[in-house]
Formats: sequence, structure tokens, C-alpha cells
Amino acid sequence: MTRHVFIAAGDSTMARWRDAFPDAVCCTPEAAHTAVPPADIVWLSASLPDWEARLARLTGAPATPSVVVLSPQPTQDEALLALDCGAQGYCHAYAAPLLLREIAVVVSHGGLWIGPELMGRVIGAFRKSLPAEPAQAAADVLIRLSPREQEVARAVAAGHSNKEIARLLGITERTVKAHLGTVFEKLGVRDRLQLALRVSA
Repeated sequence: MTRHVFIAAGDSTMARWRDAFPDAVCCTPEAAHTAVPPADIVWLSASLPDWEARLARLTGAPATPSVVVLSPQPTQDEALLALDCGAQGYCHAYAAPLLLREIAVVVSHGGLWIGPELMGRVIGAFRKSLPAEPAQAAADVLIRLSPREQEVARAVAAGHSNKEIARLLGITERTVKAHLGTVFEKLGVRDRLQLALRVSA
């Protein structure tokens, strides 16, 4: 079972986190300075004034846990800073419990979790650096997928969220998630970014 530790100072989102992970340990900033309980994933609140230093200590530890930074006011610049400091995920502190659990699955499998806006920015920058003839390589990757899975994969590569993909394709978000699980397995990728890079390569 995945062990979760939340580091926050009297955060109003505590109930939401406990709903997502009932067995999670919530640790005050003072207690975390002494020792962070053993964890597979540490959820670090960006509302702490020294969150960057804490993140650096966590990711530099001998037994490094995966760290997800939770921001009360997410920005692309803060997300890039968090990732640059070693975080494997960055999301809104008020994310729904279901989304927090989805993030945990991706991160625990070695994937990276970033929001759709930053995902679009990363993919856009990657596309600009591609040579002029990547279409055949992408076609070779997509041929392993069913037509519907190809549509979902292309939508992810375009930076769309699950909700947007569901609306675009006229299917439910649950169906989008099911297709994505199959796509990840068929292509051997761990997260949306890896999928986007494979489809764009």
C-alpha cells in the first residue's frame, strides 16, 4: 500500500486530502523539520514560505520519496520551479479527491503530473524543435492503437484534459480514462507527457 504524507500548516484542504487518502499522515511544518515519516509520496504545500528549500531537502534525501507540490494558486512559473527542484507532480491544493488519487497512481508508477496548460506549453515547445518530417514516426506509433484510442492519444498530445477530450469525442470521462489506461499499456508509457512525446515523435 502506498504511504502518503502531507506537509502543511493548518491547511483548509486537510479534509479533502483525508478523503482522498484516509490513511495519510498529516505532518506540521515544525514536525517535518525534525523528521518526515516514511512515505512513498510526500504532498508538500506551496503555501509554506520555505517550500522550495523543503522540496530540495526531500528530493536530495538518501531514500527519496516522490514529491507532489500542492499550490493554492497554481501558476506555470511555479510549476516549472517545482519540477526543476525535483517534484514529480504539481497541482491545485483544492483538487478533488478523485484527481488526487489519479495523480498518486501516475507518480507512483514513475510518471510526471503537470496541469493541462503547462502540458500544452511543453508539447508546443517540443513540436517546434522537431524536424519537418515526424509524421511517419507518429503514424508508426499510432498504428498499434484502435481508431478511438488514436483519437484520445492525439487529443492528449494536443494538450487537452480528460474533460475536454470527453466533450470533443462525445464520450464520458470514465471512458477517456479507460482508453488512456489501454494506450499507456500498449505504448509502454507512464504518463500524458510521455504519451504526447511518443505521438509527436
